[in-house]
Amino acid sequence: MQRYFVTPAQFGADKVSIDGEDARHIAKVMRGKAGDKLIVSDGVSREALAEIAEIKIGLVTVSILEPLAMTHEPRIQVTVAQSLPKGDKLETVIQKCTEIGAVAFTPFLSERTIVQYDERKESKRVERWRKICKEAAEQAHRNIVPQVHSPLSWKQLLQSFSGYDAVYFCYEKEEGLQLRSAAAPWLASLPQEAAAKVMIVVGPEGGFSTEECRLAEEAGAVCVGLGPRILRCETAGMVAAACILYESGEMGGA
Repeated sequence: MQRYFVTPAQFGADKVSIDGEDARHIAKVMRGKAGDKLIVSDGVSREALAEIAEIKIGLVTVSILEPLAMTHEPRIQVTVAQSLPKGDKLETVIQKCTEIGAVAFTPFLSERTIVQYDERKESKRVERWRKICKEAAEQAHRNIVPQVHSPLSWKQLLQSFSGYDAVYFCYEKEEGLQLRSAAAPWLASLPQEAAAKVMIVVGPEGGFSTEECRLAEEAGAVCVGLGPRILRCETAGMVAAACILYESGEMGGA
């Protein structure tokens, strides 16, 4: 069943208004008609099974049939911090990690970032990333739309580490401590229903420098490897996020 996210202001007591691209999608792509059922969510605290009551140009009104429990979100809240890669690789990271269960994305600039950062152009890219994130969240039947932050500088990224319960810095030259060895004991020590905030930090195509690893550790991160094989930058975040959620029991893990 198709799912649509609206703002809390659009989510009324017994009716929900859907506008913009979503309204056009229902009318033109899905060929919706009165009586068709769908799921609506405000991405915060309300979700419901609803049916189409009226379709107008640019506006679809649906009637709430019954509230639904918001049970599709993991208790371990994973943020994927990705150094800006070339081309559309970050779009892939956002799409796939949203499906996996990440709750936020933090692009950043690092020593070996190749792309030239232009703040004016980047605002349009952030808007596109957020659209991709919303569409992926709807497809995956998420209860929320993950946050996509504007890119941070390296210094700002390091300062953000203090806001997380654990930060894992994925470093391809780390031959000792692997992600599972670092994360599994800590996750197992958490109370059964406790929530926690985890950040996974992934480098650009050229990876991180030894100095960046040192600075990340000083800021509170744990430098970890992801196994004996070298992963592409757009693959590493997906693998790390899946590992964290599996070890937390989200995917039937330990």
